Amino acid sequence: MTPSLMNILKDNTLTGDNYVTWKRKIGLLLQSEKHKFVLTTPKPPAPNNESSIMCRDEYEQWKTSDDMAKCYIMATISDVLQQQHEGMESAADIMMSLEEMFAMKSRTTKREAVTAFMNLRMKPGQAVKDHMMKVIAHLNIAELHGAEIDGETKIDMVVNSLSDSFDQFKLDYTLNKKEYTLQGLMQDVQSAEKILVKGKGQEIHMVGKVATVKARQKVKKQQKKKQLGPIKKETKKVTKIKGKCFLCGEKGHWKRNCPKSQNKKEEGNLNYLETCFLADSTDSWIIDSGATNHVCYSLQGFQERRKLSKNEINLRLGNGTLVSASAVGDIRVYLDSRRHLDLIDVYYVPQFKRNLISVSCLNKFGYSVTFNKVFIISKNDKIICQGTLENGLYFLHRNISHSLDTEITEPNHKRVKLSTDETYLWHLRLGHINLNRIKRLVSDGPLSDLKVDDLPTCESCLEGKMTKRTFSAKGARATECLGLIHTDVCGPMSIQARGGYEYFITFTDDYSRFGYVYLMRHKSDAFDMFKAFKAEVENQLEKHIKILRSDRGGEYLSGEFQQYLIDNGIVSQFSAPGTPQQNGVAERRNRTLLDMVRSMLSYSTLPISFWGYALQTAIYILNDVPSKSVPKTPHELWTGRKPSLQHLRIFGCPAHVLKGKTEKMESRSETCIFVGYPKETKGYYFYSPSDLKVFVSTNAKFLEKDYMNDFVPRSRIVLNEMSGDTIPREVAQPNPIVSSDPTQDQQPTIPRRSGRVRTQPERYIGLGESVENLPDDDDPYTYKEAMEDVDSRHWQKAMQSEIESMFDNKVWSLVDLPKGIKPIGCKWVYKRKRGMDGKVETFKARLVAKGYTQKEGIDYEETFSPVAMLKSIRILLSIAASLDLEIWQMDVKTAFLNGSLDESIYMMQPEGFIEKGQVDKVCKLQKSIYGLKQASRSWNIRFDQAVKGFGFIQNPDEPCVYKRIKGDKLVFLILYVDDILLIGNDVGVLHQ
Repeated sequence: MTPSLMNILKDNTLTGDNYVTWKRKIGLLLQSEKHKFVLTTPKPPAPNNESSIMCRDEYEQWKTSDDMAKCYIMATISDVLQQQHEGMESAADIMMSLEEMFAMKSRTTKREAVTAFMNLRMKPGQAVKDHMMKVIAHLNIAELHGAEIDGETKIDMVVNSLSDSFDQFKLDYTLNKKEYTLQGLMQDVQSAEKILVKGKGQEIHMVGKVATVKARQKVKKQQKKKQLGPIKKETKKVTKIKGKCFLCGEKGHWKRNCPKSQNKKEEGNLNYLETCFLADSTDSWIIDSGATNHVCYSLQGFQERRKLSKNEINLRLGNGTLVSASAVGDIRVYLDSRRHLDLIDVYYVPQFKRNLISVSCLNKFGYSVTFNKVFIISKNDKIICQGTLENGLYFLHRNISHSLDTEITEPNHKRVKLSTDETYLWHLRLGHINLNRIKRLVSDGPLSDLKVDDLPTCESCLEGKMTKRTFSAKGARATECLGLIHTDVCGPMSIQARGGYEYFITFTDDYSRFGYVYLMRHKSDAFDMFKAFKAEVENQLEKHIKILRSDRGGEYLSGEFQQYLIDNGIVSQFSAPGTPQQNGVAERRNRTLLDMVRSMLSYSTLPISFWGYALQTAIYILNDVPSKSVPKTPHELWTGRKPSLQHLRIFGCPAHVLKGKTEKMESRSETCIFVGYPKETKGYYFYSPSDLKVFVSTNAKFLEKDYMNDFVPRSRIVLNEMSGDTIPREVAQPNPIVSSDPTQDQQPTIPRRSGRVRTQPERYIGLGESVENLPDDDDPYTYKEAMEDVDSRHWQKAMQSEIESMFDNKVWSLVDLPKGIKPIGCKWVYKRKRGMDGKVETFKARLVAKGYTQKEGIDYEETFSPVAMLKSIRILLSIAASLDLEIWQMDVKTAFLNGSLDESIYMMQPEGFIEKGQVDKVCKLQKSIYGLKQASRSWNIRFDQAVKGFGFIQNPDEPCVYKRIKGDKLVFLILYVDDILLIGNDVGVLHQ
């Protein structure tokens, strides 16, 4: 072994934090010694008497290399890790174990390093060289921990990290897309820094190469004049000039030598702005990459403006002429996508004939502009507006019908209503399907009375359905239902759905395109979902599934799944490896469902955890609307009947739902949110914000039109936030509308109060009652907070009750703390127990030990405690329902205090209950207490002993299920932590 490799063994000890570096070095070491193949090559079978010489040699080579690799790995890890891994069979097993131990930590370090690199920003006044060296150092750290960043992304991130003084450099980089290396970029940025220093740090004008060359020539010419000036002044004869200056009116010099003109140039009182001059006259806006400021030739449309004095701001036109700006202010440009774009610091120049939007100014506010046959203005990967190229100019698409008059503009916090035509309404009801499908529904009959109009731009669809080009390939179609079923599993989702679901599986019939979707908590549930799907569809259609087509996911390749298909005569077809297009029907179905889910959630106010309900709604809608793959709707091909769509409503819209039982003076309805259609019941799913529950009801009044009118696209919110620091002009308030409703006349007059009136948004009207019922008092977190709380008297009683339970169960005894022992701490946990009406019923105070300070092997050994499986509980409940048995439920008060301890554990006295005169003593625990690592296990062991003493027999396969049979008396007992379920055929026995 070479000395360099010896150094790797010597200086490369794995401690945990250096896992990435260690793994790379040990890989180089094994590769140089030609032993690395054992990490990826499975162990060959051991040779026997019949094995060939080649097999024997292969086995011996692998065994020798594996032994050497194990030696190298064990020699470069700490003593603790050596003891933990010395019994493993192969080097691959050791590396896999180390991967599981340290890879997650390494990934966290990598993520932090990448985040630090991305968030790095150049400080004002910082030297470019210092900043670039810091950037390269952060980049090296990120790559050292395994981050893979391509070259173009590196350059983009470095350019974005530059300070605002380099905005023009960033714009030039964005428009020209020059290919850089880090070294080349560093050189160009340093050159730009020098120009900044010469220009007194104001701006870098990189309009083009010609402008740059002219600027350099001008600088050289001025420097030459300064050098030659004194010489000429000494040698040249000064002659008196006759005539009068046309600039200042004084005699003795001409206009070109006027001191006032020179002083203005030298002092820099003029702000020269490079701007383009255009000669046409139309009401339009043009995107100009050469303009350094927004320019407008009309005062119409200004939200607010400030008048400028003459020559305060001068603009230099493309032909070199200077024009003076008369005013500066902010303008709101209304777009044809029913949104607006606010332009900040727009100069009013009457001499201009066009309105110009500066690309560099847009970049300062986080916008990006891309040019092609059309240009697109976007922010945070979301399209704000776009325009077209006409006669060599980029024109912005505008809403011409909307006046720019400030008298009709609204303040930023007002909602702008969208179109409420019927076509758009059905677009929202049908889960944001496209216009062609709606036209099919009109021609096929379900929506025959609908007059189809063009849909407005739906931003929720843009956010949820933006895709790449599709793969077009068609195969042979099935000729009947269940002839071919397409299936695919999707997940895990980044956020769990309500109910703990992370996956879903789809089944799509090839002939009819009728689909089923099932939510799953685990990917392994796919087999159970298929059996449920098969049982339902074969029973409904009285046919059998012939072919099941899927990808090569492990859930479909399991031996149990494949054997089930063989036993039922179902042909299993798999897509080729790396070719998901062969399972295109299932892949497209997943994409369509997720598109609809994202669009519906984007339009609603529901959190993302409701994606499960949105998914069930999406598949329900897809089955009832036409598809371009089939001549009729999937529902009609599947059932033989045309679907009815009159019951469909907008997902996420509010509705007034009839309550069950109410008091005489209580409101009879509750404002809830519509979240779907139940499969087993004719009705609707509603979510109650007050109860935080989903329920089924048929009595509801939907507020769809109000919901549509109050919707505000996210881009409008973003633009309003950008202009939120400006003061909007006062808007004339409309005259109040006098209602003719006699019920309104009977309302008492509300007395006038001073102060600003605060109104809640329209879409939340009706939710006030449920919000008011939510508790606004937080539970105390510490003993001090409990004593200072308004309910301190109740907390004192609750703590006293808890201490009495401790003494009754003889949980501890006060002793002197042994030497060398550190007691664990304890704390009070407070909770207000509320009833169904939200009122406080009881005050609960629990004393818990700080178990996180316990040390394994000293304070505890085992912590495992079994609980009953949910399927066991369901089985016994089914038996009870079938045999009409009695079912009782109970829980054990202070259950954990019944468990005995085998270890000696010392705890500090609880705060507020320290014995007088025994402040230095500690509590030696005799029994388990809440918070201890072994508390649940101690309780389970104590309960098991007690129950067996009553004659119960433990189930060998389910340790938390017990039974007792005496004659014809049968009792089942189920334990789930400290909750007990009793099932029996005799009430008297249960009472015992």
